[in-house]
Parts: sequence; structure tokens; C-alpha cells
Amino acid sequence: MFLVMALLLSLGGMFGVFWYVGMQADHDKEFTGYASEEEVLSQQIAKYALEASSGVDSAFPKLSRYRNRFDTILGYQRNGNEETGLPPAPEAVASELKELETAWSGFRNSTDLVLGGRETITAVSEIGQVINDLMPKLQAYDEEVVDILLDSKADRNTVNLASRQLMLSQRIANNVNNALRGKDVEMAIERFSEDVEEYGTVLDGMVRGNDTIQMVKNEEVQAKLFETSMLFKTIADNVEELLDLSDDLLEIQKAARSIASQSDELFAAASKLQSAYAMAADMRPIQPEMAYGFGGFSLLLLFMLGMQVYRDQENRRKQAELENQHNQEAILRLLDEMGNLADGDLTTYATVTEDFTGAIADSVNYTIDALRDMVTTINETAGQVSSAAHQTQKTAQHLTQASNHQAEEITSATTAINEMAVSIDEVSSNAENTAEMAARSVDMAKNGSSIVRRNIEGMDRIRETIQETSKRIKRLGESSQEIGDIVELINDIAEQTNILALNAAIQAAMAGEAGRGFAVVADEVQRLAERSSNATKQIEALVKTIQTDTNEAVISMEQSTAGVVNGARLAEESGGALDEIMKVSEAVSELVQNISASARQQSKAAASISETMHVIQEITTQTSAGTNETSASIGNLASLAEEMSNSVAGFKLPE
Repeated sequence: MFLVMALLLSLGGMFGVFWYVGMQADHDKEFTGYASEEEVLSQQIAKYALEASSGVDSAFPKLSRYRNRFDTILGYQRNGNEETGLPPAPEAVASELKELETAWSGFRNSTDLVLGGRETITAVSEIGQVINDLMPKLQAYDEEVVDILLDSKADRNTVNLASRQLMLSQRIANNVNNALRGKDVEMAIERFSEDVEEYGTVLDGMVRGNDTIQMVKNEEVQAKLFETSMLFKTIADNVEELLDLSDDLLEIQKAARSIASQSDELFAAASKLQSAYAMAADMRPIQPEMAYGFGGFSLLLLFMLGMQVYRDQENRRKQAELENQHNQEAILRLLDEMGNLADGDLTTYATVTEDFTGAIADSVNYTIDALRDMVTTINETAGQVSSAAHQTQKTAQHLTQASNHQAEEITSATTAINEMAVSIDEVSSNAENTAEMAARSVDMAKNGSSIVRRNIEGMDRIRETIQETSKRIKRLGESSQEIGDIVELINDIAEQTNILALNAAIQAAMAGEAGRGFAVVADEVQRLAERSSNATKQIEALVKTIQTDTNEAVISMEQSTAGVVNGARLAEESGGALDEIMKVSEAVSELVQNISASARQQSKAAASISETMHVIQEITTQTSAGTNETSASIGNLASLAEEMSNSVAGFKLPE
């Protein structure tokens, strides 16, 4: 027992050490992975911080994600990870972890500053893009001005000023791009600010003239300088906005450069923490070698336990051989005494000893007593069974005859019930057909009622249409009346015109040769007046005809409206009659359905009774067959009783 307990404890220690070492190895792997990831993140954050500060908008989401990931990993190392079961970092690496946190604090502040300046960087990038888009056009204008001045043989000083303008525009573009890329930002901003101011001063002098610069008088150059001034004003406004944002941009660029310089320090702190994790694992008090020691000790205990088990088995084997020899002798003695029992002699008993066969001998003696009683009982029972079997066989034959008669009566009753069920099925079928016809009548009545309702609705719409048409025709009559009045007015004007034309003709005749041309005009006006009068008379006749037709149409519309109203009333009466027919049809359908349902219930009951009679008939037939089989079995029972009496005749009973 001691060896078993020691073995279990040793095995438990071995598995416990392996479990502890495996768990710590997983934790070490996770801690080391976090430290390695922090090394990579330190470089990635520095890279994307520089890209973000240079105006690469896609770098901001990555920079934010990597910053948050570094915070998360640092939190896992400081407080543990509940999802993976990782505990907080061990005390052995506390100083290295603190050093990493300190390095990350400044690194993170610079990163937050870059992320917070996204709007500023975006605005600067957009302004820079606008300036870069406009500068080629400005440079082209400057080149054209230089070419025009050279072609026009302008003085050398003016050509030099124009050439310097071209150089300044190129330098402005270069310094703007340097500022956007973060290359010598302060110097680039200072230079393009000075260049813009100088460019504007020179441009203004060439356009208007001042104390130091003489105005260019060439009209073609002045036109091109005007376009240049308009374009430069837009560029100058954007440069002013860029200068307003320059302080924030410088701070962001400074933070980005700080991140780049601090990334090596953060990388070194992460590497140092990774090495500290490895050293902490080697310094643990529990190492895998302890598990190997427990395993070796367990093997030794297992060998000792095997030797003890082997010795115990040898002792038990020798003891078992002695007991088996003694038991063999007792068994042979008992078998000799049981030879008479095997021959059927129940008059003798077996000898009871202290050996294990003593209990067997006692049981054998008890069995001999039981056999004596059983043989005696079998002889008596066999006679009784034989007598009872003959009597039962006679009764079974009588039951068979009665069952056959009962089966014939049940067959007759079943035939009558089947005929009744057929009649009920016919009644049910006729009732169902009648119910279907009644249902179709209801459907037809419903369809008729629906058609009548639609007719009524159609007549109502026709009535409304006719009334609306009648109103329009009345308005047409009123309009034709107004036309008649206008025609009368035109007729009056035509008559007056005719009179005036006659007067004009008379005056022309009185004027002689001087009024001949006017007389021709007067005649033409008179003819037009007569034609207008004739046309107005025709129009008046047509208007009267329209008024007459309009009045007749109104009367016809009113008669049609009355006919439609009368038709609608008759349709409503037809609909009411159809509703009554539908109600009566529904009542008839419901009654017929009730009759059909009752008939179906009676049919089902008759069928159920018929099935029950069939079952009774089958039971009766089975009863008759069973009775015959019972009679035969009872005959066999009598034979078996005689055979059983003969089978125990060989036993010898005491006197």
C-alpha cells in the first residue's frame, strides 16, 4: 500500500510539473510574441507617422490602428489577457516593462500629435495641390512674357526682371513641395514666403510701375501680365493660407521626426523586454528536469511494486495447489457415494464431512428427499390429470359445436348490416350531390348579385357622364349665344364700314382726278364690308343651327338620364331578388350539408358495426379452432400423464 501511494504521488508530481511547465511555456510564448510585435509596431508607427505628416491620407488609419494595437499589447503585459488566460507580466521583468512604458509614453504623445493634425495636413496638402496645379500655368505665362519681350527688343533690365519672375515661380513650386514632403520645412516656408512677396512686388511694378521698376508699355505684354496677375492672386491667397497653417505644420513635422528618432529607443526597449522574458523563464524554481526526476523515481517504485506482486502471487499459487489436492480427494469420495443415486436408488444418503464437499453432500441428501416427494407426487398427479383430461376433452367438443352455430348467425347479421351500409352510402352520396348543386346555386346567385351591382355602378357612372355632358352642351349653347352677339356686332361694323365707304366714294368723285386713287380704295373697302356682312349672316345662321341642335341634345341627355335612373332602380330591385335567392340557396345548402353529414355519420357507424361483426366472426372462428386445438391438446395431455407416470417408474422408493 505504501509503494502504491508513493507511486501515485510521484506520478502526480511528474504530471503537475509538466502541466506547470507547459502552461508557463505558453505564457512565455505569448509574452515573447507581444514583445516581438512591439518591435515591429515601433518601426511601422514611425514609417506611417512620416507618411502621414507628408500628406499621405491613407497612412492615418494605419497609424491609428498600430498605435491602438501597441496600447492593447502593453495592457496585456501589464494586466494580463482574460481571453487567453495570460497573467500579468512577472516581477522579474518589471523594470524592463517600466522602461518600455516610459519610452512608449513620449512616443505615443508624438503619435497623437500627428493623428490630431490630420485636418491641418489634409488642408496643407489640398493647398499644395492647388498651388502645384496653378504653377505650371503661371510659369507658362512668365515664359510667354519673356518671349514677347525678346521679340519686341525690350530693354535688358525688363527682360532680366521677366526672366527672374520665371525663376521665382519655379523656386516657389520647389519650396512648396519641399515643405509638403517635410524636407527642411522651416527653410522652405521662409524661402517660398520671400519669393512670393518678391514675385508680387515685381509683377506689380511691371504692370503699374514704381520707384525701382518701370512699367512695361507693350500692350501684348500688359495683357499677358494682367492674366498673370489674376492667376498669381489665386496662388498668393493659397500661399497665405499655407503660411497660416505653417506653425501647426512645423509642429506636426517636428513630432513626426521625433517619432522617427524615438523608434530606435522603443525598439531597443521592446528587445530588452523580450530578452528579460527569456531570462525569467530560466530563473523559475520549477524546471522540466524536476519532472524527469519524478519520472525516474516513479519507475523505481513501479519495479519494487512489481517484485512484491510477483512474490505474493507465488505464495498464493502454492497454497492453491494444496487446497486443490485436498478437494480432489473429497470429490472422488462423494462421487463414489452418489453412484447408487445415479442408478435411481433413493433409499441411501451421502456421507457429510468437514471438507468443502460436506455442504455438497448435505445438499445431495436434501435433493434425495425432494426427489422422493416429487416422484410420489408425480405418480399421484399423473392419475388425476389423466382423468380430468378425458372430462375436459368432452366439454371442448361441445364448445366447438356451439361456436360453429354462433359463427353462422354472425355471418347472417353481417350480411344485413353491409346491405344497410350500402343504402346509407347511397343516401350520403345523393345528399352530397344535392349539397354541391345548392352550393353552385349560391355561387351563381352571388355572381348575379355582383354583376347587378357592377351594372348599377356602371349606370351611375353613365348618369354622371351624361349629366356632365349635358352641362357642357349647355355651356356650348351659351357660348354660341355669345358668338351670335359678336356676329351682330361685326355685322353692324360691316354696315357702318359700307356706309363710310360710300361716303368716301362720293367724296372721291367730288374731288375729281385727285381723288381717283382714294375712290379705288373706297370701292375695295366697300366690297370687303359687303363680304364681311355676308359672312356674318352665314355665321349667324350656323350659330342658330348649333343652338337648336344644342337644345335638342340637352333634352335628349335629360331623357337618357331619366332612363339610366330607371334602369338603376330596376337593377337594384333585381339585386335584392338575387340576394333573397342567395339567402334561400344558402339555407338549402346548409340543410343539405347537415343531411349529408348525418348520412356520412350513419354510414361510418354502419361500417364500424360491420367491421365489429367481422371481428366477432373472426373471434368466433378462432374460438372454434382454439376449442378443437384444446380438445386435441387435452388428448395429448392424457397421453403425457401416462408417459410421465412411466418415466418415474424406474425410481426405487423406501418402504
